[in-house]
Amino acid sequence: MKVIANPPGKSISKAYLKLKPLRADFDFFINELKNILNSINLNESEEHNKGFLSNFLRNTFYKNNCVNTKDRADLVIYSGADSKSKAGALIEVKHPLKNSEMITKTNLNAKAMHEAMLYYFRERIEEKNDEIKHVVITNIYEWFIFDA
Repeated sequence: MKVIANPPGKSISKAYLKLKPLRADFDFFINELKNILNSINLNESEEHNKGFLSNFLRNTFYKNNCVNTKDRADLVIYSGADSKSKAGALIEVKHPLKNSEMITKTNLNAKAMHEAMLYYFRERIEEKNDEIKHVVITNIYEWFIFDA
């Protein structure tokens, strides 16, 4: 398998590239991004730091969606306001210092990918959920976003 890393300009739909964010929205996002980066404690557990990511997602892009765990999946962005709705995105979160568990641009064969694939297939096959849009793997500092 060959990994093709696309820069954001190529990954984002052309329609989105034409949209100009409001300055206030952009400033709010930057402030929230600074908050999460300043909140991460490398001496704390993955679980502890995952809470900051959940808050960041809720505060920025997913105010109207439930963002929580589901079964063993680290984080799920639900398609609705509560956890009774279907999962729309699955997020596998790794501790920033656990490099051996995190995927890289040149190596997808890592625990993070294995877990993300397991949760994706459980959701698709066992839950019969065909609404999953993305699978995300992150350690907060690096983000790998896969179309589902």
